Amino acid sequence: MENLIQQVKAIYDKFDASHDFQHIERVLQNAESILEAEPDADKEIVRMAVLLHDVSDKKYTDSKEAEERLLNSLNLSDEKKQHIREVIASVSFNGGNELPAKTLEAKIVRDADRLDAIGAVGIARTFAYGGAKGRKLYDDEEVARISMTEVEYRSKNTSSVTHFYEKLLLLKDRMTTEKGKQMAEGRHAFMVTFLEQLQNEKEGKA
Repeated sequence: MENLIQQVKAIYDKFDASHDFQHIERVLQNAESILEAEPDADKEIVRMAVLLHDVSDKKYTDSKEAEERLLNSLNLSDEKKQHIREVIASVSFNGGNELPAKTLEAKIVRDADRLDAIGAVGIARTFAYGGAKGRKLYDDEEVARISMTEVEYRSKNTSSVTHFYEKLLLLKDRMTTEKGKQMAEGRHAFMVTFLEQLQNEKEGKA
């Protein structure tokens, strides 16, 4: 486990602050919180999937090479490796076109990752990623898309605030575990308050 942590850290430390190793550490913490309420889950699968889930993120690479290389270095059965692949594949939002989370482990990892996309940390990550990609903070003329393909989702350089309406504000109702749903409530409410305050400041009302 420690060897894998060091290998993935070397990869994540090359990403911007929205997807660095601190993100992985927080997702692990979220996953551990959910695991406490889900004793039947395979903890090893969950933890390995969390560590590996972004090493081949489409935002940073078109290749699955890192994921496959690290998976194949693990002393796990082929069945467990395939399970981890399936968990990782089900994590991404993909503009609302995510793959179904078919196993309890997939549900836990998805919820743990999405919890880190909302709330105070989610706000910070959104603007960190937007800054790294040269995106506007907001664009009052931009209309959030209700539905889109994965290609449309990834190709349009929308403002950071628009991202809240196209993804982040939708995540609370897409949580799949009871613990995830509970944890999402306060984080979602904080984002709503932030967006209201931001609008007031934009209009000189606060």
